[in-house]
Amino acid sequence: MSQSEVRATASAYRKWRQVKDGIATTTITAGGIGVLFAILLIFFYLLYEIMPLFQSASIKADSQFTTASESPALYLAMEEQAEIGFRLDSKGYAEFFQLSDGSVSSASDLPLQGADILSFALESEQSRLFALGLSDGKVLIAKHDYRTSYPNDQRLITPVLRYPYGEQAFLLAEDMPIEQLGISDNDDALIVIGISEGKLFGRRWVKEEDFLSEEVTLSEEELLLPKLDIVPSRVLIGPAQQWLYVLAADGGFRLIDLRKQVVTDRGYLFDNGKLSQARFLLGGISLLVASDHGSVGQWFVVRDKERESGYKLQPVRDFEIPDGGSAALVTEHRRKGFVSISPQGQLDLFYTTSHRRLLSKDLDVGSVSALAISPRANKILVENSNGGLASFDLHNEHPELSWTALWSKVWYESYPEPDYVWQSSASSNDFEPKYSFAPLAFGTLKAAFYAMLIAAPLAICGAIYTAYFMAPALRRKTKPLIELMEALPTVILGFLAGLWLAPFIEKNLPAVFSLFLLLPVGILLFAWSWSKLPSTFRRHVPDGWHSLLLVPVVLFVVVGCVEMSAPMERWFFNGDMRSWLTNDIGVSFDQRNALVVGIAMGFAVIPTIFSIAEDAIFSVPKHLSYGSLALGATPWQSLVGVVMPTASPGIFSALMIGMGRAVGETMIVLMATGNTPIMDANIFEGMRTLAANIAVEIGETEVDSSHYRVLFLAAFVLFMFTFAVNTVAETVRQRLRMRYGNL
Repeated sequence: MSQSEVRATASAYRKWRQVKDGIATTTITAGGIGVLFAILLIFFYLLYEIMPLFQSASIKADSQFTTASESPALYLAMEEQAEIGFRLDSKGYAEFFQLSDGSVSSASDLPLQGADILSFALESEQSRLFALGLSDGKVLIAKHDYRTSYPNDQRLITPVLRYPYGEQAFLLAEDMPIEQLGISDNDDALIVIGISEGKLFGRRWVKEEDFLSEEVTLSEEELLLPKLDIVPSRVLIGPAQQWLYVLAADGGFRLIDLRKQVVTDRGYLFDNGKLSQARFLLGGISLLVASDHGSVGQWFVVRDKERESGYKLQPVRDFEIPDGGSAALVTEHRRKGFVSISPQGQLDLFYTTSHRRLLSKDLDVGSVSALAISPRANKILVENSNGGLASFDLHNEHPELSWTALWSKVWYESYPEPDYVWQSSASSNDFEPKYSFAPLAFGTLKAAFYAMLIAAPLAICGAIYTAYFMAPALRRKTKPLIELMEALPTVILGFLAGLWLAPFIEKNLPAVFSLFLLLPVGILLFAWSWSKLPSTFRRHVPDGWHSLLLVPVVLFVVVGCVEMSAPMERWFFNGDMRSWLTNDIGVSFDQRNALVVGIAMGFAVIPTIFSIAEDAIFSVPKHLSYGSLALGATPWQSLVGVVMPTASPGIFSALMIGMGRAVGETMIVLMATGNTPIMDANIFEGMRTLAANIAVEIGETEVDSSHYRVLFLAAFVLFMFTFAVNTVAETVRQRLRMRYGNL
């Protein structure tokens, strides 16, 4: 081949190599950009799903019209679809009307028998049952109802005014005007309590259902109410018919136990001012009371061991209302929110649990006399003193969420004190979802801590021995075997941990504790004994193969501890160590606990940490350790002073990657713990992590609901946590690399 042909061949080879380098560079760059783009896409998708949680409430005008009635409204309401409204005036005239234009669908006069209406009481927003206190001492009970049909595939809503207990009014206080009224109706009884001339009058009608005909009959009995030392002006009855709230005009209250018929608690609702409004929140547990000085307080009954009665009415939250007071106060039908409107038309929207003012807006409707909110809380209906009605569209999708409610203690209904609680669902429609990330974040860190506590020492020490002391032939077999552990599916590990390891640990608690003590002692004792053997005998085991001698030692100690578990339990713990922990030490024990999770997750994390750390230690240039040994250092001194600092960036990366794996682990935690979201550092108690919580609940949520978006927020928190940990880890790794890179 001529020289020119050689040069041409070399040139073609260089060009081809450049093409391959270019292809490789482009492919690698595109892959890296693709990974970054995928991560950013996940980040922005999570943001897209959670941003509606923090959107502000808004309201806009819809329609305006005028009612034909000349009497002021006693009660305003709307049906489910917010298409038909209901109005009851002070003369007993009830009308249903279209909210779009105010046209009357149907109207009727209530059968008052010539009496005047003096008081009104609503049983609850959900039941739509109301009672009217009359001037002749009687009480009339009615209910506005709506029937939905679909003729010709078109929705038709037919409003109906019903009298579930007949059109004949009940006698409550003979020939005495019913000035105020309270009503409670459930499956067992109907209770009506009224105020007349400063006294309480109450009756109970016990319901008895015929088994065959399913007809319900009422058995009337008089309630024996205790005498009061205040002049009552409002009465409210709890839905469970246990508590009677008697309120005075000056803010004084008496809490009466209807079952025992005694006064349980007494006090004042306000430091100054007079009572203007009083209503129940959804469920009838919380009482909302408004003063004429512009404050609204939330109160509910809690247990109090210091009181003889065992209960007290507890103030929980206060809300300030501008313009000096509330002309009308209504509560949401399905959430723990409420709406207040001032006499001048200033509307304020609040949510109790998150303790937030969601909206404040002047509706410009004049002097307000009545207010209503739709069952879905998407429409507001306002009536002014001139008989004008105005409807407004309300947008308020996720009021229960705030950063404070997610991360701080919240005082939930019936709880004795504020607490961190995650409880997203229940069987009752009156249930209030509790979204606290604190127990989930605590459980995540707890699981990762115990997993790393077990995995990190074993993995790092194993990596040190394998890379620095172990014979090459044995290393070539040991390292792949340990790395093969990482191929085990975590669902299998979780299955074994939950169904085999957890019962085994519970049954052999003394063996578990003795292993932590005797296994290190046994290994050290064997090492000391080995060092005392004659050198001629010890030379039969080549350097780097001594770890095999520990296998029978470990097996002997483990088997011995398990066999001695039952005798130790009888000798030291009266035959039951679990009961001893609970009763004598005060440490609660759950079978699926953090110890089980730590062992199972540690087993899953060990291969990751071991592989990366072993590679980092083994990759330290041999001339560094040889030079240290040549200068007179021992192998241990060379390891500590030269090899470990040089390999420290890789070891630190191994620990951080292992921690990231532990934080994001799902199946092991899901199957090996009780999945109880509690904040308890006890190693014998379970937990619930962010990742496991998402896996458990995401399939049960309604799309676009608050629960659905909160789970995406949990994923975002987990994403940001791992991002922050990895960022810190990379920063520390780079500094370690710069510091020890010149060795």
